[in-house]
Amino acid sequence: MYLMDVESIRDELVSEIRGFCERAGVSRVVLGISGGKDSSVAAALSARALGPENVCGIMLPDGEQKDIGDSRRVCEALGINAFTVNIGEMHQAMLQAVREGLPETGRPMPYGTNAERESNINVGPRLRMTTLRYIAQAIGALLCGTGNLSESYVGYCTKDGDTSCDFNPLGKLTSKEVVELGLSMPELPRELVEKAPTDGLSGSTDEERLGVTYQEIHDLIRHGSSGNPAADEIIRKKHRQSAHKRALPTVLVSETFLREGHEFHED
Repeated sequence: MYLMDVESIRDELVSEIRGFCERAGVSRVVLGISGGKDSSVAAALSARALGPENVCGIMLPDGEQKDIGDSRRVCEALGINAFTVNIGEMHQAMLQAVREGLPETGRPMPYGTNAERESNINVGPRLRMTTLRYIAQAIGALLCGTGNLSESYVGYCTKDGDTSCDFNPLGKLTSKEVVELGLSMPELPRELVEKAPTDGLSGSTDEERLGVTYQEIHDLIRHGSSGNPAADEIIRKKHRQSAHKRALPTVLVSETFLREGHEFHED
């Protein structure tokens, strides 16, 4: 049977956040608040570690966000600082600039590509991360990540977007485990911890876009199989195809360059 000592894990993560910030000489953190379980749990852990007065929750709607009230509820429940930056105009300005700069006007993208919709969906997370980085540096804070293991395992994350952070307390926990962790913190509204996750951009739930459930992803990660061969194949395929998202950029090396002795020697 799979057992999880939720209270110990929670308290150790709080201690880890506090220690990480102390070693960096920083007392404040910034994170994006979506109103879903991941950012809510990460914010709650940070508030316990540093005090709510040292946590800045940034709400980042892309135009109109119907559930932004959930984001506000999280900030109010935790007593953290709350700010709203609407990235909608930035998003539209970037799209306009790109389209005006294309060699063939009137076409959505050159080279006959049909992937512009997915590319556009990923603009939001990248603009959000740029905004969070700006704010964090401006106030001398670290950026707390909110992605979980289930998402990163299947590549359901945006490179240079929500994968970018200074530390991530949830990166080794599956989506199911994040819920368990959240339920151990009474300061968080239970319904937001159990809320069906969405990306807030495509209009679909995560599971609709993935084609598998988070329970199936959890079971494959922790037990080796979800019990559904078709789901296992989907998950493993996504894992293989998204390996580049979980690694540092590949550095290409010239063999001639190495033969000539141009090596870097670390102390």
